Amino acid sequence: MSVTRVFDILPQLLEKYNKPNALGAKEDGKWVTYSTQDFVSTVNYLSYGILNLGIEREDKIAIIANNRPEWNFADFAIQQSGAVSVPIYPTISEGDLKFIINDAKIKYVFVSSADIYKKVKSLIDSSSSIKEIFTFNKIEGAKHWTELLEAGKKNPKTTEIEAIKEGIKPNDLLTILYTSGTTGNPKGVMLSHNNLISNSFASQTLCPFQSEWKALSFLPLNHVYERMLTTLYFYLGISIYYAESMESIGENLKEIQPEVFSTVPRLLEKVYDKIVAKGSEQTGIKKKLFFWALELGLHYELNGANGWWYEFQLKIANKLIFTKWREALGGKVVAIVSGGAALQPRLSRVFNSAKIIVLEGYGLTETSPVIAVNNFLPNGIRFGTVGPVIDKVTVKIAEDGEILVKGPNVMLGYFNRPDATAEAIDAEGWFHTGDIGILEDNRFLKITDRKKEIFKTSGGKYIAPVMIENKLKESPFIEQVMVIGENQKYASALIVPAFAYLKEYCKNNNIPFTSNEEIIKNAAIRGLILAEVEKKNNELAQYEKIKRPELLSREWTIDKNEMTPKLSLKRKVIMASNKELIDKIFGAE
Repeated sequence: MSVTRVFDILPQLLEKYNKPNALGAKEDGKWVTYSTQDFVSTVNYLSYGILNLGIEREDKIAIIANNRPEWNFADFAIQQSGAVSVPIYPTISEGDLKFIINDAKIKYVFVSSADIYKKVKSLIDSSSSIKEIFTFNKIEGAKHWTELLEAGKKNPKTTEIEAIKEGIKPNDLLTILYTSGTTGNPKGVMLSHNNLISNSFASQTLCPFQSEWKALSFLPLNHVYERMLTTLYFYLGISIYYAESMESIGENLKEIQPEVFSTVPRLLEKVYDKIVAKGSEQTGIKKKLFFWALELGLHYELNGANGWWYEFQLKIANKLIFTKWREALGGKVVAIVSGGAALQPRLSRVFNSAKIIVLEGYGLTETSPVIAVNNFLPNGIRFGTVGPVIDKVTVKIAEDGEILVKGPNVMLGYFNRPDATAEAIDAEGWFHTGDIGILEDNRFLKITDRKKEIFKTSGGKYIAPVMIENKLKESPFIEQVMVIGENQKYASALIVPAFAYLKEYCKNNNIPFTSNEEIIKNAAIRGLILAEVEKKNNELAQYEKIKRPELLSREWTIDKNEMTPKLSLKRKVIMASNKELIDKIFGAE
């Protein structure tokens, strides 16, 4: 059976992998599973119901919901009806949501909770396109998604749906995923069926996947990372269970005992921190053994490179200590896929030494997403890199070091933005990632820098520093600021107070001002500037909020090579000269 469009997976799933637990989720404290037949039938009936709404080819339907089986029911039904899905983060700001609804001319919306329902409903007056909202949770006064399902059962449009599917080509538009840039409005990344299918196919041999496996899913389905893996899991017949929440992942891992799950480095950091904290609570010989094993793991090299004596000790460590780590993850994990931000090499080493294989990869929404990933193939892993480039994708390093990509995974373009598309994809078809990197041994891709100033936290969240800096500088007490936090748990900032203004403030409030160095240590002044930061934090998303900022006693200057002639910050120079302070902010080990 040929699979060239994403919805082609469903009949194959039914024919090859008919199982009682294609999908699972917790409802009212109990795990509820949906069989393959339930899944496929629900999608078909829902697609008939959507068609009954009068949907036309490439009309846009949004999904704003947490991870749950209904997300997939809606996604596949939208595909089969010839419409285009626009998945949106449930935590999206009202401004961005309003822009997306109007930019994509969203006609129908599937939402999960009452909060999201209210948020969308409040925007209907300013949007001429939305005709109806359907909810996954039962909400008073709202239309439940099962109304569409029942309508589809009563009026099945089998022939019409089959005709629509027949007319959809592999390179036709499947979905629009909006990503936030450094400034301005979100950009809609247009992905085709072939984009997602080609990426799934290229990834299927990189891990010893089995149809009997279970996957635990908790990263947002509206992000292409989890969505592509979901496509791959369905294609291979792997059962998908959705975690109740980010807080319940540990408990859900033990309940489900999955063989595979995807994550971001921040969560692996939390797992590691929790393990070390538990080890620290031990006493005597148990504590000594724990830290002996941990130290061993931190020096792990692949393929027995450390010699027979190290490998002998590692076997003992695995039997005495690391087996408990594996049990904490359910006891059956074969692979963890890590993406979204850089993973600290020490975490790769220690987890891999404990037979918890972490496969770090790299990609962007625009590349569906995988460009390169460490894998189970011979010589497929190298610590500190994002692995070999995947099959059928070509990477070229430009003269300025930027990573350029060409392949079937590269997006169709940005929706309604031919200017941005032309900027991202050159005349020869190369997509410009904006990241700087090298190919080690002409095989392993290593990300070394970021061409633009936008960065990611270790939780995989994009931070646009200039936008936050400009907000902070709105305060009369702040002269200069540099937002930091790439690959860290949170964003922070180095702040140069507006000393002239501060002197005046001190004078009016009877606060002694002897020198810049002394005034930034003053508790009242520190509290004042922290209060200014908190004011601006209220305007930022949770992951953008500035934590533990530090004050500097002098301004950055052109003379000291800290600023360009255009007064742009030379970030690397400033970071290097303030390394101790930055280490203090992020609690360097």
